[in-house]
Formats: sequence, C-alpha cells, structure tokens
Amino acid sequence: MAAPVLAYEGLGLIQGSGWLFRGLDLYIGERDRLALIGRNGAGKSTLLRLIAGRIDSDEGRRTIQPGTHVVLLEQDPQVAGFATLLDFVLAGDDAPERYEAEAIAGQLGIDLGREAATASGGERRRAAIARALAQNPDVLLMDEPTNHLDIAAIDWLESWLGRYTGAFIAISHDRTFLTRLTRQTLWLDRGTIRRAEIGFGGFEAWTEQVYAEEERNAQKLDAKLKIEEHWLLRGVTGRRRRNQGRLTKLKEMRAERASMMGPQGAARLQIGSDDAQTKVVIDAKNITKRFGERTIIKDLTLRVTKGDRIGVVGRNGAGKTTLLRLLTGELAPDEGSVRLARTLDEVIIDQQRSLMDPAKTVRDVLTQGGEWIDVLGVKKHIHGYLKEFLFEPNLADAKIGTLSGGERSRLLLAREFARPSNLLVLDEPTNDLDLETLDLLQEVIADYEGTVLIVSHDRDFLDRTVTVTLGLDGSGKVDVVAGGYADWEARRTSRVEPKKAAAKPVAEAPKAKATKLSYKDQRDYDLLPGRIEEIEAQIARDEAALADPNLYTRDPGRFASLSDGIGKLREEKDAAEMRWLELAEQVEALG
Repeated sequence: MAAPVLAYEGLGLIQGSGWLFRGLDLYIGERDRLALIGRNGAGKSTLLRLIAGRIDSDEGRRTIQPGTHVVLLEQDPQVAGFATLLDFVLAGDDAPERYEAEAIAGQLGIDLGREAATASGGERRRAAIARALAQNPDVLLMDEPTNHLDIAAIDWLESWLGRYTGAFIAISHDRTFLTRLTRQTLWLDRGTIRRAEIGFGGFEAWTEQVYAEEERNAQKLDAKLKIEEHWLLRGVTGRRRRNQGRLTKLKEMRAERASMMGPQGAARLQIGSDDAQTKVVIDAKNITKRFGERTIIKDLTLRVTKGDRIGVVGRNGAGKTTLLRLLTGELAPDEGSVRLARTLDEVIIDQQRSLMDPAKTVRDVLTQGGEWIDVLGVKKHIHGYLKEFLFEPNLADAKIGTLSGGERSRLLLAREFARPSNLLVLDEPTNDLDLETLDLLQEVIADYEGTVLIVSHDRDFLDRTVTVTLGLDGSGKVDVVAGGYADWEARRTSRVEPKKAAAKPVAEAPKAKATKLSYKDQRDYDLLPGRIEEIEAQIARDEAALADPNLYTRDPGRFASLSDGIGKLREEKDAAEMRWLELAEQVEALG
C-alpha cells in the first residue's frame, strides 16, 4: 500500500468530563473516497475538524505529507460579519483565486454578490462549496455537503467529485450520494473507528457482520453488554429487518396506487370504491396558481386518500412549497378548488424548524419537566420514549445547547410525532439527520395510519417511503407518478430520449462529398461548447435568484423577467446542443 497523505495514530479527544474517542488510528490515501458514518453525537464533525487541523487533539500524532492542502467544507458555513458572499469566499490566507470561485459559483447557480446577512441556507451552502472546490484541495473534507441543495445542484456536485483527482471524506445522510461516490468506509461507533475497503453500498451488510461477531464474542465471554449497547445492537439490526418487510409492503402499495391512476402521464388519482368519500383527505380539482405572469401550478387534479404517502420533487423555485400550501388549504388557488376532509388534523414540520431554547432540557421540551409524555393518547415514560428515538435514557436532563444539530432535529421529531394527527406534512425532514434516524423516520412514516406529504431532495429517502411522486418542472406542469424518485426520474428520461432519436435523421442527412467543415460550421463546432456552458451557468444563476421566496413581493418585475429569461435560455441551449451534435456527427463522418 502506498504511503498515506495524512494519518493519525492513537488519536484521542476529551469532551466534557470524558473521552469522546480515544486510541483511533486512521489514514487517508491520495485517491481515497471515504464515507464517514456514525450516529448523531458520535463525533463525526469533530473528527473532520481534527483531521483538518482546525482543533488540537488531546492524544495522538498527526502525520501529513509536505505540501498537502486540506480543505474543510463545514456543515454550517459562518458568513456572519461579511458584507457579501464573495467577501466570505475570498476571506483568509487560504482564499481561492477569484476567477475560479466565480466560475464554480456560476455553475452552481449562486450570485456571490448577494448580501451575506440575507442569504438563505442554500445560498450559504453553495458559496461554501464554491470556496472549497476553488481552493484545489488535495484532501477535501465534506460535512453534509448536500444539505439545502436541490437535485440539480447535487447532480452537479456528484459530477465534479467524479472527476476529482484528490481524496475526500464525506459525512452525509444522502445514501444515493454516498453509494455513487465512495469506495471506502470509516465507521465511528461508540468511541472507536473501523475502516472497510468497501463503499457505502456495502455498509449495512458489513455492520450486520460486525454486530453479529460482537454478540458471539460477548456470549463466549459470558459477559453482559451494557444496556444501551445491547439495545443498540438489537434495535438497529431488528429495525433493518423490519424495514425490509416495510419495503415489500411499500411496493405493494405502489402497485395498488398505479392501478388506481389514469393513463400514463395523467395528473389524476382516482379511487373506485363506493366509500371513497370517507377516505378522501384532499380533493383538488383543476387547480392553477400564478404569481404575476408566471404559472406555478397549472390545471392539477389530484385526489389524496387516507394512507397515501405523497412525495414532492423539483428544483428550487419550481413551486414545491407552494403546492404543499395549496394542498393543505393554507393558500387558495387562482382557479379550481381544493376540498379538505372535515376531520383533518395536521402536524407540519417545515425546513425552518423552530429554534429550541438552548437553556432548556430534553425533559422540558418533551414533558414540560415531568416524567411522562402523552403519545397519541398513550402515556409513556420519558426514558422509554427517548429510546424509541435512539436517545440514551440518561439524556433526559441534558441541555438542548449540548446536543448536536442532528440530535436537535431528532428531538423535534419526537415531540411532534407524539401529537395526535391524521396528516403529516414534512418539508425537507432529512436535513441534519444521521442514517439510523432516517431509518427510524422511515419506520414511523410506514407505520403511520394517516396521510403523509413530503418535500425532499433525498432521493433514497423518497424511494423508501412514498407511494406517489409529484414532479414539478417549473413550467406549472405536475407529473403524477406511482412510485418514488427513481420512477419519476425514469419518466423524465423516457420523454427526453425519443426527442434525441427523432433528431437523428437530420444529423445523418448526406453531405455533398465534403472533405472538411465550412468556415461557419467549424466556427460553430469550436465555439458552441463554451456557449452552452455559459448558458447553463446563466440558467443556474437565474434559477437561484428565482428561488428567493420574497423576490415576487420585493420585485415582481424582476421575478417575471427571470421567469421569461430562463425559458428563452433553455430554448437557446437546446438549439445549441442540437446544432453541435449535428456538427459532431459530420466531423466523425469526415474522419
């Protein structure tokens, strides 16, 4: 094995009154693609900061090859104190070249001239990515890089990392992202670290083997595991087995839903049972919603019934949150009607989660300081309920301020899921959650007897939870597809391919014994790729600006101008791509 570019021996760090971890040995090879996995609170983000040299360890030796440039993309970019996002990107002794940062920002669709104080979470995240990638790192450390990104930006980042020639470590709850990109796995578990030369795709099978071996060893030694460890081993493995059964049930529900739907592509869900009226939760008929001259939702008819799990996908600014507000009655349509069940009792967990008082305790949040919590009409002791949400029971009196971001999100879910309801509305529920909490959330959704509406960019999460996907393309059209994200993606792909096939005869039109391209054709062949990249960057910038939820109120003229401009740019891009493909085939024919 080649010498690592960065390594730690006997790494240890004290946190609070004890060791967060101790005796860790780890190394990073020059082309490693590492997934760093661990429960919330295990110390993943802290470990990344140690590897980056941002904080010092209490034990251990750090070795790094001279000249190795390590860059950390933090989970929560600190832009406070900077006038603009560009000032943030270009700050510090290790600031990247401005032209490189702006080029990447353009491809990500972020205007670095945006005021830092008013930038959204997604804008801060894109600016931080532009800064990190433009620094040309040898080792890139990424803490939840896909948080607050839409699917288009995630696809771009995956493509960039696929071409990247250095090493990276990624902490992410996005299973699809990790499965596509990683080739090795670091597992931080109960203060120790394990490494496997497999990507994330093999992680669950590997952990099952580790847990089974630990249990066998414990039995051989005739020793009892600690209560929390025994619960963890039994709980995690048992949950995964149960989830396999739930996935089978989900496939059956999707098949049933597909049989209820009209012709392929029709934006309509129908039910044939005589007691349909008692099952209908939301009945939307021919609804249309506009903001200014832009149509957000156009002529959508949708019947949502009890037990449906509806996923909503699309790029930022396409109208996902607007659709949620229409379906829940918060926003009235311009045309059509939405009828809600009279007994509707909803719980909404949106992406702007309420900040819990750091001085309060977990007990205060769940039980107002008591011992018991009412969970859907059933009294449960706080310790038992905490275990259901993967907390250790002794955490009941911990201050909110000592919890990690993921633990706070998990606590919020625990509080909200205790309330009686028959409709759950989840807007980006997966941000800041670890993989085991995502498994738990999938389990809760699968067992929920009511209806669920989910907006998410987490492709794997949608594939594991929803029965129907509503896909928004930004033009107002809503595709209704039985199944998850993968089914919607397949529908989109099937629409694009026939267009390419139909254009082929034009590209194959015979030329009159030409031996080289004409001057105009050669010029187009040389210059069009650059022009296509410029158009893509402009579309990304305009879409990012359009994603600002306050833009229409603040500047309706700019909102309309951006909407029209994006459509024209897309037409220009399509024409440019078709022209270049025709020329490329001519070049190939000429040899």
